[in-house]
Amino acid sequence: MRFEKVGVIGAGVIGQGVAQALAQTGHDVVLVDTAKATLDSARKAIADGLRLSAFSDPAIRRADHQEILSRIHGTTDYGDLAGTHFVVENTTENWEVKQGVYRLLDEVCDPACVFAVNTSAIGIARLAGVAARHPHIIGMHFMNPVSLKRHVEVIVSDVTTQFAVDAANDLLAQLGKRAIVVRDRPGFVSNRVMMLMINEAIAALEDETACAADVDAIFVHCFAHKMGPLATADLIGLDTIMNTLDVLRDSYDDSKFEPRPLLRDMVRAKRLGRKSGAGFFDYGKGR
Repeated sequence: MRFEKVGVIGAGVIGQGVAQALAQTGHDVVLVDTAKATLDSARKAIADGLRLSAFSDPAIRRADHQEILSRIHGTTDYGDLAGTHFVVENTTENWEVKQGVYRLLDEVCDPACVFAVNTSAIGIARLAGVAARHPHIIGMHFMNPVSLKRHVEVIVSDVTTQFAVDAANDLLAQLGKRAIVVRDRPGFVSNRVMMLMINEAIAALEDETACAADVDAIFVHCFAHKMGPLATADLIGLDTIMNTLDVLRDSYDDSKFEPRPLLRDMVRAKRLGRKSGAGFFDYGKGR
């Protein structure tokens, strides 16, 4: 099935990437966020993303960037999602925020609309209980940078319909991506494992086993990872890391997921990683 008009909730880094990928592949996008300033910033970031993509992708180099941008309609009004038949939700990893979003979606979207939850740890079945009028709900865990990731962690719960599974596979195929399907467990595979690694890397920094650069160097140079755990945390956002660990700790009732004190201190200080200009590493303002 082909989805001509797709909703994207949340104009942060991942929402921008999803909106750009959809617009590049000919989809009309309704990009929703709570503030016009955030939407304006997202449009500029997407334009910058297109320019960067053009260096490595001949199709983007030849494309009309203004035409791609014209397919993205930024709005603060959830009512503009009427008529969409697929919505990708990318809001913050906070239960109160997410359930409020799904109540709004339940009111404005057609019952045949597929809701794709882009979440780090919150259960898909739990959100399906909020959007009770909409039977088609599935997890689609896009990762940053969206343009470079050819696979997406797709989460299927006990209440996910086959229609939603087929729709998710079709949409990903249209984006040139493929699904890796996992079951609906807190953190799924990616974050259940990765958040523990990041948290332990922070512990190694806390107890002065090594500096941040050397912690990451072990993973880059000894394990051939493209990026170390602390730089990965900066890319994701330290507030998102902390919130995800909180969800995992509560979901599994397991203290091993308790966020390290240094992580909480950095979030309180608004040292959130790349989006704030500094985290475990310094990036400069405006990056």
